[in-house]
Amino acid sequence: MSPASPTSHDFLLGGDLPINRIGFGAMRLSTNGFTGPARDPESGRAVLRRAVELGVNHIDTASFYRSDDGAVSANTLIREALQPYPAGLVLATKVGPWDTPDGGLQQTTDPAALRPMVEANLEVLGVDRLDLVYLRIGMMEPPHGESVAARFETLAAMREEGLIRHLGLSNVDTGHLAEARAIAPVAAVQNHFHAGKRDDAELLTVCEEAGIAFVPFFPLGGGRGDLSGDRMAMVAERHGATVPQIALAWLLASSPVTLAIPGTGSPAHLDENIAAGSISLTPEDLSDLA
Repeated sequence: MSPASPTSHDFLLGGDLPINRIGFGAMRLSTNGFTGPARDPESGRAVLRRAVELGVNHIDTASFYRSDDGAVSANTLIREALQPYPAGLVLATKVGPWDTPDGGLQQTTDPAALRPMVEANLEVLGVDRLDLVYLRIGMMEPPHGESVAARFETLAAMREEGLIRHLGLSNVDTGHLAEARAIAPVAAVQNHFHAGKRDDAELLTVCEEAGIAFVPFFPLGGGRGDLSGDRMAMVAERHGATVPQIALAWLLASSPVTLAIPGTGSPAHLDENIAAGSISLTPEDLSDLA
């Protein structure tokens, strides 16, 4: 695969941003997970440059993707490695969680807290407008019954100001999505979903019917789920591929609106992830993985 080749079929995000369906998640650039000691920043910058060389044009990040000591942050690495940004590169970020003094994360339900978060992303990434901003609610599972209206209205107002191009939702259910869509267009949804965790199949169907991108976080389990199994291993052997590659290929095959954003701090792992975009699963494969 040449660096300029798309990793898989293109997707039109928000109806006007063409992106490759395998992108890059920036969480592991600063630390190997949500929290932890800093990783080598030069390695992070090298991974970002390599991702763009391989055709990645969708990078998912957040201002709270940083090392425990704050010394290394994903947004800073993205700016340092890629600015001036290549034409067509889409940067997606999320707001809602904020850093606590003890180094943890806490969700805000205060709409007024969102503007400083958006402005911080604009400043550190060095852009005048953010391509896609997700409103993240809850932590790992959607907080059912919690209204998103006031917070989403705040982001919609910033979209009208020109600070945000497209809006998204993260960690939500179908009720949250319906509530937000009554306020402003939703371009993408980001929930915890992968081959071993398919609880949000109904939400995926709703997104597919509406042409909304479905962008799972932890597409390879994120260390919280085990994707190994006899059937996955059997399909991987059939294709001469790894289990993670088959998991990514399954995700892309599950719906035309699914986008994959696997994250890594390893150049070798990055190459493996991107190569998964060239795997075409057969009906037999999909039946085995059903």
